[in-house]
Amino acid sequence: MNQDTLYHFVGIKGSGMSALALLLHDKGYKVQGSDIKKYFFTQQNLEEEQIPMLIFDKDNIKPKMTVIAGNAFPDSHEEIVRAKELGVPVLRYHDFLGEFMNDYTSIAITGSHGKTSTTGLLSHVMSGIEKTSYLIGDGTGKGIQNADFFVLEACEYRRHFLAYHPDYAIITNVDFDHPDYFSDIDDVFSAFEQLSKQVKKGIFACGDDSRLRELAAPVPVIYYGFSEFNDFRAKNVTRSEEGSSFDVYVRGEFFGHFTIPTFGKHTILNALSVIAFCHYENLDMEKVQDRLLTFKGVKRRFTEKSIEDVIIIDDYAHHPAEIRATLDSARQKYPHKEIIAVFQPHTFTRTVALLSEFGEALNLADSIFLCDIFSSAREEKGEVTIQNLAEKISKGATILLEDNVSPLLKHHDSVVIFMGAGDVQKFEQAYEKLLSQTTPRNN
Repeated sequence: MNQDTLYHFVGIKGSGMSALALLLHDKGYKVQGSDIKKYFFTQQNLEEEQIPMLIFDKDNIKPKMTVIAGNAFPDSHEEIVRAKELGVPVLRYHDFLGEFMNDYTSIAITGSHGKTSTTGLLSHVMSGIEKTSYLIGDGTGKGIQNADFFVLEACEYRRHFLAYHPDYAIITNVDFDHPDYFSDIDDVFSAFEQLSKQVKKGIFACGDDSRLRELAAPVPVIYYGFSEFNDFRAKNVTRSEEGSSFDVYVRGEFFGHFTIPTFGKHTILNALSVIAFCHYENLDMEKVQDRLLTFKGVKRRFTEKSIEDVIIIDDYAHHPAEIRATLDSARQKYPHKEIIAVFQPHTFTRTVALLSEFGEALNLADSIFLCDIFSSAREEKGEVTIQNLAEKISKGATILLEDNVSPLLKHHDSVVIFMGAGDVQKFEQAYEKLLSQTTPRNN
């Protein structure tokens, strides 16, 4: 990489792209990018660092740049076309990362669910102990000068993570998702197994996942989980409204007691993976315990605020397993409150493929509201409708309109969880505006 080169990001507001732009900026490289005008939560950090953000235009591309192209944009995008006309190097996001990580001890965190939260947790823990650069899929990136370690989120979609040859990998689980690309669960598993063959030193995998137990890899696989056959096992778990605490046993021997300020069984598994990795890298375990205690979470994962007597939670959950995990977290932290789910399905292909599973997961909430299906640019509009999902919910569901979220107002002293990977925040914002305009209930 050249310190004199200007790195131009096509689609800089993407979660991975914005994180990479921030990382390179921290390390002293010249960075700018382009995107559509619409506001995305990922751009806040870019604005704070005064990284130039332009509107898409072929004239943004100049000679002597290097273009990093987001995977959401085809080769026919005007800026990519212009770059090739000018002979400007064009690298896809994952290909650039695949080269970049070779200069570090790299830890790739992957899995069908929990990638972002686990990447955030490991980044937080390690950055307080060793010089660590990191790239998190919530748009957060940090480049540390002379860092030895690089923690990154590795996405399985379209097998993009096969551009990576990390020293270590953490694999949280394997589940059927991205049905617009993967044909079935075996296809998904084959992608993770292929990645595992590219890992150089070791893999930390959730042993409670039966498919990961079948992982064939050329490096040691260390398993973590709740079951007794795991190398790292959580026992004597206590879950409260303040968080979770548990004992860790390593191959049957007591190792230590840990407390985390997060909620849901899945967050214990995330912590176990981090503890296992840190143990294998001989990091100071007292410091690991302290760092675990101060983790504040990542963006759009169980992000909370209060308005009047309502707790509002914003969460990226867009798969039945993630909905279950989010509702489990809410039940743990707010055991005496009504739990309201407001869910926006993301993509027609995922909705139709997992329709019954979505219904079963949403039934775990006390009341359910549905927003119309968010259509991705990568698919054509399908025949499945939000009404089809409503019919799968035995408790019944109310369909919300963006210009009329007033049905939510009948729920007092409750927890309202907005879930989805599309633009469910616009429903959340409409609800917050309506709440703030409501006459205080104690008058």
